[in-house]
Amino acid sequence: MDSQHGTAARTEIATLGGGCFWCLEAAFVQLAGVESVVSGYAGGATQNPDYRNVCGGTSGHAEVVEVRFDPAVIDYRTLLLAFFAIHDPTTPDRQGNDVGSQYRSVIFTHGAEQEETARALIAELATAKTWPAAIVTAVSPATTFWPAEDYHQNYFARNPMESYCRFVVAPKAAKLRKVFAGRLKT
Repeated sequence: MDSQHGTAARTEIATLGGGCFWCLEAAFVQLAGVESVVSGYAGGATQNPDYRNVCGGTSGHAEVVEVRFDPAVIDYRTLLLAFFAIHDPTTPDRQGNDVGSQYRSVIFTHGAEQEETARALIAELATAKTWPAAIVTAVSPATTFWPAEDYHQNYFARNPMESYCRFVVAPKAAKLRKVFAGRLKT
C-alpha cells in the first residue's frame, strides 16, 4: 500500500533474454521505476536448471532477467526500448563472443498487452531499419522462471573489475546510461 495515498502500488514483470544475464541485470537496475532484477533461466524443458545445464545447451533455457517494475514510473515499451538498446537483436543464438541458444534474443510476455507491445515495437524498429539485418528476437508467452544461482545475482556490482565485466558488461551499462540518461535512478 502507498501509505500516503492509500492505494496499492502496482508492479509488473518483464522477462527478457538478450545474451548474458549479467549484462541485462547491470543495465536494467539503473532505470527509475525498476524495483528488482533477478538473473535466471526461462524457455526450456528442464526442471530446476542450473548454470551448467543451461550453458551446456542441454536444457533449452535462455539466460534471462526477470524485471519487476512500476508501470507508473516506467512503462513496458520503454523497458523494451532499453532492452533493444543494449543488445544486438539480429544475431540468432549469439551476443558477441557468447554463442549458443542460451544467449538468444527473446521476450517472454506476461499477457496479451505485453505481446502486442513487443510485436508492435519490433515491427516499428524493423520498418525504421534500426539495424542493418533483420530482427530475430522471439516473442513467446512467459514460461516458468528459474532464478539463477546466488553467485549470479548482482554479479556486475560485486565483480566490476573481473575482465568480462570490464570489457562486456560495463560498456552495455554505460550505453544504457547514455541513451536513457533522463530515466536513471537518482
